Amino acid sequence: MLAKVLMLVVGFSLVGVAQADDSAKAKEITAKFKAADKNVDGQLSLDEAKAGMPRVAKGFDKIDVEKKGYVTLAQIIAMAN
Repeated sequence: MLAKVLMLVVGFSLVGVAQADDSAKAKEITAKFKAADKNVDGQLSLDEAKAGMPRVAKGFDKIDVEKKGYVTLAQIIAMAN
């Protein structure tokens, strides 16, 4: 019984750590996105991504699934998870 309780506690702790990691990752992505979004339109063109978020630029076509020519912060965060 004690072992089951300990496993649950450890499991919940790991979930909390994962959520904290996700939050830290989202904050980092948001900061990089804001710095790269030079015209402050809430969208990154391929050129903006190349200049400020090279990893996003490499996967630009996979993120821009609707082929609009830009990606949004929400799309980038969704792909990062």
